[in-house]
Amino acid sequence: MMETEEGGRLRSDGRCLGTEARIGRDTTMCGDPNLWFPMRVTYAREMKVKAELDRLGIENFVPMTYRIVESRKQGEVESRRVLVPAINNLIFIHSCQERISELKAKNELLEPLRYMMDHTAGEAHTIMTVPGRQMENFMRVASKTDDSVMWLDDETIVGKEGKRVEIMGGAFEGVTGVIRRIKRCKRVCVEIEGIASVAIAYVPATLLKEV
Repeated sequence: MMETEEGGRLRSDGRCLGTEARIGRDTTMCGDPNLWFPMRVTYAREMKVKAELDRLGIENFVPMTYRIVESRKQGEVESRRVLVPAINNLIFIHSCQERISELKAKNELLEPLRYMMDHTAGEAHTIMTVPGRQMENFMRVASKTDDSVMWLDDETIVGKEGKRVEIMGGAFEGVTGVIRRIKRCKRVCVEIEGIASVAIAYVPATLLKEV
């Protein structure tokens, strides 16, 4: 057995003794292979963590975007367009909690990983997870690094959530999202509640079907 960060006991078959009711939607820890774990990474080390997970063959996802970065060289300010994480200190990992906790304990490069807690859950200390289908839908949009998408914060979104729609054609065919008003325009937004929200810059109304 090994002990989790939350004080439960993990059996060799992946079940946790004493914490099953508190570990998100996956009550057997490794029972649902489709779950993803959104995790915080301390001190902006998400790209180093990603590189190590890639080396170990563990599927992961860091949303990226281009930003203008200014630097001063020989008294002059230079601007460069740099690809950086869209959300600081965030990485999604497709694995089971037993494996993640084991790596955190044994691999120094992965020690900065921290579980995110779902404060909306009925039980205290519930680790946040994302179902595979929802994650795939999110990655279809969040993996874009061009001007076809825009990352949102709470101040960008205006008004209440609109209709839920599915995109019926084009580059984002099959993606589902909600209509929100962003900077006076209605856009299709794909969200993981409490974690991230990304909007598609433009989708013709003729390609939208209410679901």
